[in-house]
Amino acid sequence: MKRLPLIAPNPPRLSEHLDALRRVEESGVFSNNGPEVRAFEAGVTEQLFGGHGASLAVGNATLGLMLAIRHASGMRTGGLNPKQGTLALMPALTFAATAQAAAWAGLTPLICDIDPDDWAACAQAEERLLDQYGERIGVIVPYATFGNAIDLDRYVDFQKRYGVGVVVDAASSLGTLDDAGEGFGARAPFAVVHSMHATKTFAVGEGGLIHSGDPALIATLRSMGNFGFEGGRSATLPGINAKLPEILAILARAKLAEIDAIATNRAALEAAYRETLPDFQFQSVSGQRRAMQFMPVLLPERLAHHRDEIVESIEAQGVGCGRYFSPHLGEQPWFQATAMIERTPVADKIAGRMLSLPITDAMSVADAQRAAETLARACAAIVQPLDRRASARGSTGAVLSVMVIGGGPAGTAMLTSATKRGLLPQLAASGLMVVERSGAIGGGRLGRYAITSDSTAQTFLTAVRDNVHPELARLLDHPAARAVAAHEGALGVPLTEVGLLLRAIGDRLADIVRDNGGTVLTGHEALGAKRVGDGVWSVQLRRVSDGHVFDQLTRNVVVATGGHQPLDRLAAEHVAGTRLVDLASGRLLQSEDVLLVGGTEKVADLLAGIRAPRIAVIGGSTSAMTTVALLLKNQPALPFGAGAITVLHRRPLRPFYPSVAAAHAEGFTEFDADDICSRSGFVYRLAGFRLEARDLVLRMLAVDGRVPDPRVTLHQITGDDDIAARAVIEDADLVIAALGYRPIALPVADRDGSPIPLAAQSGRPMVDDQCRIVDADGMPIAGLYGIGLAAGFVPSGPLGGECSFTGQANGLWLWQNEVGLKIVDQVMAGSRVAPPMSAATLGPQTFAA
Repeated sequence: MKRLPLIAPNPPRLSEHLDALRRVEESGVFSNNGPEVRAFEAGVTEQLFGGHGASLAVGNATLGLMLAIRHASGMRTGGLNPKQGTLALMPALTFAATAQAAAWAGLTPLICDIDPDDWAACAQAEERLLDQYGERIGVIVPYATFGNAIDLDRYVDFQKRYGVGVVVDAASSLGTLDDAGEGFGARAPFAVVHSMHATKTFAVGEGGLIHSGDPALIATLRSMGNFGFEGGRSATLPGINAKLPEILAILARAKLAEIDAIATNRAALEAAYRETLPDFQFQSVSGQRRAMQFMPVLLPERLAHHRDEIVESIEAQGVGCGRYFSPHLGEQPWFQATAMIERTPVADKIAGRMLSLPITDAMSVADAQRAAETLARACAAIVQPLDRRASARGSTGAVLSVMVIGGGPAGTAMLTSATKRGLLPQLAASGLMVVERSGAIGGGRLGRYAITSDSTAQTFLTAVRDNVHPELARLLDHPAARAVAAHEGALGVPLTEVGLLLRAIGDRLADIVRDNGGTVLTGHEALGAKRVGDGVWSVQLRRVSDGHVFDQLTRNVVVATGGHQPLDRLAAEHVAGTRLVDLASGRLLQSEDVLLVGGTEKVADLLAGIRAPRIAVIGGSTSAMTTVALLLKNQPALPFGAGAITVLHRRPLRPFYPSVAAAHAEGFTEFDADDICSRSGFVYRLAGFRLEARDLVLRMLAVDGRVPDPRVTLHQITGDDDIAARAVIEDADLVIAALGYRPIALPVADRDGSPIPLAAQSGRPMVDDQCRIVDADGMPIAGLYGIGLAAGFVPSGPLGGECSFTGQANGLWLWQNEVGLKIVDQVMAGSRVAPPMSAATLGPQTFAA
């Protein structure tokens, strides 16, 4: 049986056009918008666009996007030099070239969510962001998803109402016909950029085409694509060399002659897929015909986490299979580090379920039916065992054994700890529910931070390496794991890359939970918990999409909602005997604002025009030193002179050392027996700075001959009468409060509805040494547990740690091992002895969704 490749490039054969080659050779014109290029442009405008407007052939579609975006971004200002920080609004589900082109044009991509039906940019999200960011958005770059004829009237309206530039990425649309039967974008008043890459339906080899209903716009873009020359050889516009060579224009003219027949055949293949797979979800499409490059289809939600297995099965049967576009833009490390990314729950789900099946020029309708049936069989082979397992388990009743609130790094770390002892299937079967506000579990907000981790690459990989669950162990070969592994031996891992790995781990954990009778409830948040019976809690949940509120009974609750930097704490903070907000006088930021992607740009904006800015960083925590490290390495560099940044801290800054000998080898002796972990022998195991923050601290302390960074000064606050500390804050152009994090605690009520005061509400640790949430009197509350950032857990006993430590330990490794297992063991011990219970037993206090 013949193999059906996902993509089979089919450009015209150059050897069949020798006369045209001789014509080029005889003309002596090989580039510079020669006669072959001009003939192609005129022909494509007439044949595909009904003679409307004009077309410009370029070297490739990315160059075309760069030209058009740079030009369109000047619509608001009337110039062609976008201001620093100008945004290009685009959907998450598109190829990387869209965002890369915007970045090369000098803009910052602003990535929004997509429509759940046609998979193009969400209209409501676009309009909300246009209102929110106003003139900062220089251009909208919608993507005509997979060759679909998206609604261009919407963007004409946006252009008129907001004065914003528009450039349409129509990479896969050359040959698409809109509802009127015209080539897509024929009458558009803005640039519509098509690709002629070898893999596209209009396959040339390499090349792009910009079309617009406005010939004057095309004339300007032609000049910009010719070094900015409008007349003579003197640049009057920003420019690059984007011209299409004459030889490629020969192939483009040949492809133009056959594109209608090719696109019509591919449309028949698309129809065959849709007819053969009536139970699968396809893209909602517009237009009379699409120039299909491949056939996108969504897996059923319950099979999304089996995608790798399904792809392997399909490939093994001779059918090519891809995952365009997964990961989407918001999940790719470069854009997580450089772009502004909105919440994208729809794109997350769509990309996670996406498969691409073959559509090529050589295929027949029977071939498409075969590929579709291969997908159906591969899915059925997985569904049947899942159904058998679900049938064998039966119902666990209306009362859960445990609800984990928060599916981010901490919540999923507890699940990971269970996998290391093979307990997760049993925990899930006992009645486990994971509640997560976003569209998926695993990554939380970690990937939105522009910093490196204070854990090593090896630490992150221990979650999957040699895991008893094969689907987790296989993640070592996942692109996200390989990206993390590339940082082994480095000072941490960029959190943008860690977030992708944790998301992949979360996907597999969710699969294990569901397969064994548990529930992963995404798109929901917990509003509070109320004690309703002996050993039973009622948790009020809200569905984010529509606000629907309902209650769920559970014996145990694990709060893994993370931490935040509350404004009320900032308002109450005193430094050197004076309120910080009074000393800072409107110049105050929290470290969270700086550490997130886009944070250093905010700092640069605040300091713009100040020749030698001064910054005061308040705090001696990891977040304080990480903030300083981020500011120092920012690109473009901030104009810091000597002593520009002062770190004001109360306690001495201490570096971590793996042993006493290692500390002594560097001449570091500022510790005693109480600072050494009894279990590991580490010096300042819990209190010490690690990796990048440690490196900065060692330099600033001049340990082992290191040279302090002249841009940074340390000032240990001596007390309420420290006049020098107050002066540093008052003289600073910007004050950054790095005071650590407080837990996002869940409101808890007793049976009569009265609030149960929690220790966390008065700034004390949320949990005790067994991870049990404690009340205001320090007593544990039965059935309530906490884990994660700012929970306040302090290791002790067999977990080790130095006796002198007085803070809280936050570490993914701890959560994924002993700390997570502390909770798992307590919950499972209770579930083994608890009698069955239904909602009816407790009366009408609770109800299901």
